[in-house]
Amino acid sequence: MSDFPEIKSAHSLVAKHVTKELWEKLSGHETATSGFTLAKAIACAVQFDDQHCGIYAGDGDSYKDFAEVFDPLIQEYHGISADDVHTSDMDFNKINGNIDDDVPVKSTRIRVGRSIAGFGLSPGITKEQRLEMEGLMKNAFAKLEEDLAGDYFPLTGMDEGVRQQLVDDHFLFVSGDKNLQAAGMERDWPEGRGIFHNKEKSFLVWVNEEDQLRIISMEQGGDVKGVFQRLARGIQAVQDSVKAESGKDFMLDEKYGYLHSCPTNLGTGMRASVHVDLPGWTKEGLKTLQARCEELHLQPRGTRGESGGQTGVTYDISNKHRLGYSEVQLIQKMIDGVNTLYKEDLELKKKHGL
Repeated sequence: MSDFPEIKSAHSLVAKHVTKELWEKLSGHETATSGFTLAKAIACAVQFDDQHCGIYAGDGDSYKDFAEVFDPLIQEYHGISADDVHTSDMDFNKINGNIDDDVPVKSTRIRVGRSIAGFGLSPGITKEQRLEMEGLMKNAFAKLEEDLAGDYFPLTGMDEGVRQQLVDDHFLFVSGDKNLQAAGMERDWPEGRGIFHNKEKSFLVWVNEEDQLRIISMEQGGDVKGVFQRLARGIQAVQDSVKAESGKDFMLDEKYGYLHSCPTNLGTGMRASVHVDLPGWTKEGLKTLQARCEELHLQPRGTRGESGGQTGVTYDISNKHRLGYSEVQLIQKMIDGVNTLYKEDLELKKKHGL
């Protein structure tokens, strides 16, 4: 057992929940799937002073083996109780309505993460596991049909023309993130990583970045229901292929939903967002908008316009929660919330004489 580390992120959840007693009890343990340790899990909080959460899981086992650290930390972050369970629901038929036609939505994007059982998560995955998992994905991608069909571009040996196109499309992920490096997610870079997208560039999968799989559905305009439907179909197709070929399935925990490397993404791991113009709210002020979004269980972010500068009135509005609600519930909240914000925006425009 190594000495209890100095945790530089003194106000992080790690500093609060990794006590000396727990360290002495757990720090000598290595997980079965990828030989992950508590020291590796909390590396970011130990090395840097700017972490809020500060912990990653190296495999599914980490959440069980180090549960005395993870459980209270996850409960505090997500605001759930110890006996809560998580229900997943990707049935797009249950969504009522859509974003109203008159709402000035520029684009819609929904992303989730998925992890295949039997392989480590990105911080712990071994080189062999990463390559085997990429192999399963290559075969799954080759079987995608119709609007989901497309090409897989491995990062290793990538042609410069392809690389530049992916950069131009804002699809490429790159190395160099200090948190991902400290957490062990950039080992053996760029081997075993890559990007898949369909012909329309509306269905996208990142392989072996922060999560084993980051699955994204997006398009111009505000058809949130349609974007969610494509996401659900794409996930199902990938899941069916992996299962048929390897017998492996996505890691789904009855308490924590879909397992991700970062506990902040547990549950749905879903961020559903639209870019929408809200000039009335802009005039009213960001603080007021943030407070209103909080009531609607949404999260606003500023956006940089096409030219690179903040255009002033366009916001990225997304679901606030990940765990404790199903995907359908979160999509519904986002649709209803954006419609509400726009109705209120019209009133605010009148108020401010816009």
